[in-house]
Amino acid sequence: MEELNFIVRYGHLLFGITWIGMLYYFNFVQGGYFKAATPEGLADAKAKLAPSALWWFRWGAMFTFLTGLYLLHTLGGTLIANDYIMVGALLGTFMFLNVWLVIWPAQKIALGMVEGDGPAAGAKALLASRTNTLFSFPMAYFMLASAHKKQYADGLDNGLYIALAVVVILEINALMGKQGPMASVKGVIHSGVALTAILALTLHYL
Repeated sequence: MEELNFIVRYGHLLFGITWIGMLYYFNFVQGGYFKAATPEGLADAKAKLAPSALWWFRWGAMFTFLTGLYLLHTLGGTLIANDYIMVGALLGTFMFLNVWLVIWPAQKIALGMVEGDGPAAGAKALLASRTNTLFSFPMAYFMLASAHKKQYADGLDNGLYIALAVVVILEINALMGKQGPMASVKGVIHSGVALTAILALTLHYL
């Protein structure tokens, strides 16, 4: 069992690298290229590059999520009561759901793979993708903190309630709100760092 758990942890790391790596590629590289590309280059990228990248993106997310569920189930006990893992798991779950229920369906429309309002779908996918980028900063922090900081909750305290509420509010914004400071690459990076600090301080002091 220990060997299986280690292999699943290893897979969780590899799948997570694939998923978040593609997320950063879309937000930090591809978006800028799409704005600067020639019409011919843009059409070729949308027809060939983007669908391939989205395949790796969504299946990386799927297997990261599934291996994460396995680890939560098998390791259980005190790990489940850890404030950090609870917030990190919620962030990761919302990110996974955004990929499969928002970004991928909207991107199929935006790329012309299925019929629909392309500009509206593109804006919807972008907001969810920016939110996932925002979430990725605290998600990675809390996943690491869950093992290294050893802070375990004695039930649900005020800090945990507040942190979870902040994450839920931001996810609601991802579904029906606006990009705000996440409209630029610099803005989403700064926002991600700030959110990580806010959530970490909330768990530590409240």
